[in-house]
Formats: sequence, C-alpha cells, structure tokens
Amino acid sequence: MSLSTTLLVLLLAYSTNASHFYGTVMTYHPKQSSAKGSTITVVLRYKLGFRSCSDSDTWGCFSGNCGNERSLVVKTISEKKGEWCHSEGIMTRLVPSNGLFQLRIQGRNWLENQNGVTAWRAVTLVELRNRSDTNHANRSPQTTILPALRVPSNCLRNIQLLAFDPDGDEVKCRYGESRFSECRSCNKPSVLSLSSSCRLQFNPTDASGVAFAVQLVMEDFPRQTINLTETNGKLVTKTPKDALSKIPIQFALKVDPKVTSCIEGIYLPLFVHPTPTNGALLKVFVNHTLTIIIHAVAISSRINNQLLLSSPSNVIQNSTVEGQFVLSWMPNDDQGEETHAICFVVHASSSDNSRNYYSDLRCVAVNVEKGE
Repeated sequence: MSLSTTLLVLLLAYSTNASHFYGTVMTYHPKQSSAKGSTITVVLRYKLGFRSCSDSDTWGCFSGNCGNERSLVVKTISEKKGEWCHSEGIMTRLVPSNGLFQLRIQGRNWLENQNGVTAWRAVTLVELRNRSDTNHANRSPQTTILPALRVPSNCLRNIQLLAFDPDGDEVKCRYGESRFSECRSCNKPSVLSLSSSCRLQFNPTDASGVAFAVQLVMEDFPRQTINLTETNGKLVTKTPKDALSKIPIQFALKVDPKVTSCIEGIYLPLFVHPTPTNGALLKVFVNHTLTIIIHAVAISSRINNQLLLSSPSNVIQNSTVEGQFVLSWMPNDDQGEETHAICFVVHASSSDNSRNYYSDLRCVAVNVEKGE
C-alpha cells in the first residue's frame, strides 16, 4: 500500500471515529393484525441525533423474531448549525406473532463527554401480546427528546421528561444498565439525579463548557395485575411490579458558563400564557390542523426567534413577534390512532451573541383520532 493510500485510510478512519452521536429515542405502536391474527403490523418511530446531517445509522434485530422490515422513511426534521442534526425515522415491521422481540442500534462514537461514555448502544423491547384489560396489544410509552439540552453551571434545573402511556400504565425511568445490554458504557452523569417519575435534576457544578451523555430507559407497568395472551393462546401474568416494554431516551446535556441570575424570565426564557403546560394531552383529528402557540419572555437576554423542536416531521414552525412561536400540524392517515410527542426549548442569547440561554424543556402529547 502506498504512503498516500495509507494516509487516506487513516484520515477516513479518523473522520468515521470522530465524536458525533447525540442520542436517540424510539417508541412503537401496533397497527393491525391479519384476519387470523397470525401476523402483526407494528410502526416504530425513532429520533436520531448526530453532529452532522451526513451521519446516520439503522436499527437491527437484537433478540426474538423481529419479522420483516416492510418500509423505512427517514427525514431530517431540525438542525442547529454547528451543533447537531436531528432526524425522524419511521419503520414499519411485519412480525409473524406477538412474541417479545428487541431492536438495537449501536456505534462507537458518543460526543466527547465528562462521564466517559465512548461507544453507544440503545435497545427497544417490543411487547405486543394482547392485554386482558384493554383487549388490545400493548403500546409503548410516548415521549421524545432533543439531541442536546443546555443548563447554566450554577443553576439548579429540573428536566421533566414527557412520560405518557396510551394504555394508562404507570411510566417509570431509570438509567440504562450494562447487564441488559442497554448501553455499552453505562456511566451515570455525576451532575444529575433521576427520579422514577422521569424527572432529572441538574445539580450546580464548577465545570462549564462540558457535556454529559445521558442514557435512560423508560418502561411501562400495568396498574393492576393483567394477563397477556400470546398468538398460540399461552397466558402470561404481569403484576404492577413487572415492566412490559422498554424504550431508550438518550441525549447530551451541555453545561454552559454561569449566569448572573437563575430566575427564569431574566436571562433564561420563561414560558408564559398561552403556552401549553408541560405534559398536557391535546387532541386532533386526521386531516385537521392543530395549532400550538408558544410564548416565552426574557428581560435581560434576546430571544432569537429560534425554537428547538422534536416532533413529527410534518409539524410546521413559524415565528411571529419576538418570543412567540406557532406550531401547525395536520396529521395524515398514517399518523392516525396514535399518540405523538412534541417537545421544544426556546433559545435566547446575550446582546453580543457570546452567551446562550435555554428555557426548560416543555412537552405535550397529542392524541390523533380518525374521523369526526
């Protein structure tokens, strides 16, 4: 091999191994069974965050009978230049039975972080067995996340993740564990405390200009003892202590320099009316338009008419006056009879653009119904 060829190979290896992964989240929804109930169609929706829009990856079967991937649509839905690119993937699989299966995605290069996470892995456990309480297949919790959230180093901040379950189950969060192969380096961020109710608390630190890799698992638990029926008629009992499905929530937490005041509405944008409350459940019909108005204020920083958004890719974002945004969404037939998550953060900056200030994470769940 010539010297020039060797240098080219090394350069390609370096660029491939550059720190670039910004996390992922996946949810699923069973759509229909065949006439004899022997095959099931399940739609899996996921987000992937990378440093560049040229980066991508795919989910593969990890365990169980994952069936056949019938279609996959990937769309870039938001990009913040120089930081990250966010994409939505919609995967449709036809599985031969309602037995458990797991999907996995993995790679080598988390973004550079303080908790020593290098290689990355995420796992989704799909539970499709028929529930005795709903007489339908189990559905996963619904949530989403931005590739990166930012907090000032000197402020106590709470991050309440959206944790909505369409079956009415109790939803809990925990850190990923190596023994379940849910991550490859399952090191917890030292600056975060996690409650089972999916609330993260950032504790002030002397460090700034650094990032942490956050690798969580969200699970649904029945509120009463139920039976799950397999395609072959076998019954399995689940109690409120037994998790049904699990989905990954992985993202980067970036720590910014100290802010003069931690009170929201001064430097950090504060959400005001008519912004929906965090965790609100909204409703819309297929082919009808849902409008969400978001308003944020900050008296000592400038809101840049930039709303960072994680949502279905056909949500349209517009900015009216400073600090006010309008989201418009007309769900299509493929999005009907599902619950979809929309999360957003408002970005503000100092007058000279040298400092960035981010609002809290705010999320809503939208139930899309067919026909009116």
